[in-house]
Amino acid sequence: MNTTPLVLRAADTTHLVLSRRRGTPSLRSTPRPGGPALRAGRRVACLLLLFGCAKPAAPPAATVPVSLTAVRRADVPLAIRATGTVEPIRSAIVQAQVSGQLAHVRFREGDNVDAGQILFEIDPRPFEAALTLARGPLSRDQSQYDNANRDLQRYQALAAKEFVTQQQLDQARSAVNSLVGLLRSDSAAVEQARLNLQYATIRAPVSGRAGSLLVKEGNQVRGGAGQTLVVINQISPILVRFPVAAAYFDAVRRRADKALEVHAAPIGDSVHVQTGVLVFLDNAVDSLTGTVALKANFANADRTLWPGALVAVSLQLDVEKDVLVVPSAAVQGGQSGNVVWIVDSAKKAHVVKVTVVRSTDSLAVLSGGVEPGQRVVIDGQLRLTDGVAVSIRGEGAAAGPDSGGSRGGGKAKKP
Repeated sequence: MNTTPLVLRAADTTHLVLSRRRGTPSLRSTPRPGGPALRAGRRVACLLLLFGCAKPAAPPAATVPVSLTAVRRADVPLAIRATGTVEPIRSAIVQAQVSGQLAHVRFREGDNVDAGQILFEIDPRPFEAALTLARGPLSRDQSQYDNANRDLQRYQALAAKEFVTQQQLDQARSAVNSLVGLLRSDSAAVEQARLNLQYATIRAPVSGRAGSLLVKEGNQVRGGAGQTLVVINQISPILVRFPVAAAYFDAVRRRADKALEVHAAPIGDSVHVQTGVLVFLDNAVDSLTGTVALKANFANADRTLWPGALVAVSLQLDVEKDVLVVPSAAVQGGQSGNVVWIVDSAKKAHVVKVTVVRSTDSLAVLSGGVEPGQRVVIDGQLRLTDGVAVSIRGEGAAAGPDSGGSRGGGKAKKP
């Protein structure tokens, strides 16, 4: 039996018919069904398949939520900002003027002390003994002086009657003058001993706040050796020293005769702002930094300004009237300059280039580009493109939960 396989193609017009009678395959020629009607049907099927597989239409683009505020005109202070350092008006390093054992400490670390208040007491007994010792020669020489002075008076009376020679009178006068010199020396020794006794009691030279206690009771202190016992800083009032760029020097100098207002607050603290007055303008510009040093005096009643602390300083030179301002958050910087986003009546955002004259803590002063009353974006700028539709945060929030009629389970209103 011939077992040569049959190769069939899609274009063949014959169909293989298997004969069940003899179990051998047989070929029977059949006409190709279809024709023009079949080809038309196939085209319709392809079109249906094509449209069935097409992607659904994209939903309309969502709006960008933003927060808005209005451009306005306002009076803005013209201020210079700098970082300053707090320094006390008076600071005293307390040292011993005499040597001895520290017997008593009459204050505690961190206390507020007044000028003249007793701080330390050195053992006074050696100084009391020295004072007594110095008074002895003074008493002796005083008696000798009194006796020599009486002799001089007698010699003067006798010399007038020529009962004594001129030489004897000169000797008496010389003895008195010599004793006068001794008395002055003895008096100075007594005064020195008295001062040493007073120096054994150490008092506060200025009013202020005491720092750390550097010498404890019972220790030996050395007078005049540069040994610091405690440092006292005046806290209230207090000074703030800050640099200003030389470009502002002339503007500050022209207003120096006025009581220029200065504001200061600790770095990172916008609540405890102190108000003071400019009291010092240095007489030269620092050539290394290009700045001039200024100082302001602050009452510091609540003592938020602490010596050595860094503070944010604002020196108010003037107040600019009726200038165009927007919140600082509305201005964005870029390679082409500063821009703001405005929203028109159709709730579409548009980018506008602006020029920022200067900035304050919360406002940016503009020279133009926008008009008062226009709405600018202060939050949500990162998602904006020119002409995109926006939704305004908070708009329509006043409409209550029942604003949707019967929706949400509420009863519908009767006509």
